[in-house]
Amino acid sequence: MSDITKKSLVGALKTTADLLDLLGVGDDPFRAQAFRSAARSLEGVPDEIEALVARDFAGIPKVGKAIATDLAQYVQTGVFGPLEDAASLIPAGVLSLFRVRGLGPKKIRALWDAGIDSLEGLREACRDGRVAALKGFGAKSAASFLEAVEFALSAQERQHLSTALEVVEALCRRLDGLEPRIAGDVRRGLDTVRVARVTVTAPPEQVQERLAGVVEGLQPVEKKPLFAGRVDGVPVEIAYAPTPDIRGALDLMMGGSTAYREALREDAKARGYDFSGRGLKQGGQVLDTPTEADAMRVLGLPLRPAEYRDPEHDDVWPTLPHPDRLVTVSDLRGMLHTHSTWSDGAASIADMAAETVRLGHGFLGTGDHSRAAHYANGLSIERLQAQLKEVRELQAAGVPVVAGAEVDILDDGSLDYPDEVLAELDYVVASVHSLFTLDAARQTERLIRAASHPLVTILGHPTGRLELRRPGYALDLDAVLAACEANNTVVEINANAYRLDLDWRVALRWRGRVKFAINTDAHVPSGLSDAKYGVMVARKAGLTPEDVVNTLEREAFLEFVARQRAGRA
Repeated sequence: MSDITKKSLVGALKTTADLLDLLGVGDDPFRAQAFRSAARSLEGVPDEIEALVARDFAGIPKVGKAIATDLAQYVQTGVFGPLEDAASLIPAGVLSLFRVRGLGPKKIRALWDAGIDSLEGLREACRDGRVAALKGFGAKSAASFLEAVEFALSAQERQHLSTALEVVEALCRRLDGLEPRIAGDVRRGLDTVRVARVTVTAPPEQVQERLAGVVEGLQPVEKKPLFAGRVDGVPVEIAYAPTPDIRGALDLMMGGSTAYREALREDAKARGYDFSGRGLKQGGQVLDTPTEADAMRVLGLPLRPAEYRDPEHDDVWPTLPHPDRLVTVSDLRGMLHTHSTWSDGAASIADMAAETVRLGHGFLGTGDHSRAAHYANGLSIERLQAQLKEVRELQAAGVPVVAGAEVDILDDGSLDYPDEVLAELDYVVASVHSLFTLDAARQTERLIRAASHPLVTILGHPTGRLELRRPGYALDLDAVLAACEANNTVVEINANAYRLDLDWRVALRWRGRVKFAINTDAHVPSGLSDAKYGVMVARKAGLTPEDVVNTLEREAFLEFVARQRAGRA
């Protein structure tokens, strides 16, 4: 079986639907919706890909025989036929327009019809007035798209952490037996990744043989012990140590930021050594340093943990906890801020709770959208109370679940439910889902008011950013976090790889001053596994289990919320 994941399947179905909408679907106006419905249904199925393949994708609601056949072929060949067919009819530049926030198939079609067929072309058309003149756009839209397209152009050379992690894990499986190790940006847990890197112990011929047919455009890099190429469009580098004695030096060179590597070389040079990916040398002789610790011991330097090898750590890393003390996925007990079929999720509360337990966590915290999020099937007060009744019945039946809601922060900083309704919930996540373009002063005031609300437990995805798609809204983030500190409001690290909000750099600065919650924001059972990305953010920020409230067991978490509310009374 190929390294196709369930996430890949869902993504292929959704992308196919978008491309069919862009093209127009001829005599079958429901074809695009068929792929979109299949994606949503597949996303909600608890089975992993092996079980789905074993039954040829049969029996999944909304997945017809033709789509099931295409999915099975995709797993075997790595090619999803309907997607390739649709993409072949669309210029690559037009496809790139999907990276622009706010552009869906209909608007992209209008741009394409107007001769705007690339990111660069869209930028120029926004600047010279052509977009503003198009029907359905206008000057305000043109200004918004100009900002978004410039962001997309600046971000196009990087990948989401989740994408790069999937690539390096697949490479490690392919290189099994050669001591493959994750390196580079992924090892350090950066929120976005330029190149997915792996290191191995093997001669170059063996590495090249293993990667033949797997890495596109595989080529040796001149004067360096590595190969470069692409996997599914992601740039990759595979560095090799021909013999074990130089592996420690190689891992250090491939395991830090550029500034870290240069500083290490300079420190080595000052001590009479030559340090590179080809080994630690003294007087031209290669020294035996099979591990990073060995190399640093020879140099007489402390070993800096991989999580702490970025410039932001330079002055503080010796004061941060040892990696053995940093939070791990297994430390997380409560899966807070999750969604179900009550709003825009794809599984029931009971199914989400069952997956939480299967993954080894302690309890589920519901977090469906409030009534202002009508686009996400947000709950009216009456529906919220019906959901609360279901949660209490599940609790009585022994299901480990606590009742919460993700409540919209309205334009003035008030919340989408009245206090008497919020008080019935076990905990409350307050989040912004609208009015992203408020000026910084109003946005800051809005979030401070919400963070100071006596019934808000957690401030959700505090900056509203979407990695590689849109920056966070303008605000004085430190002022908002100061309000969280003053009111003992927990700050969310949203573990969804497209958010990773709060940024680790900010969490590093606020470590010890506020409490954090690593929340998946999961809309499907498989989304609960995204906790690993949030944990990578937390580890870069030097967070231990004591800094993270959802490392508490269920009763301890409820006691925390009770103390939090009592302290504000």
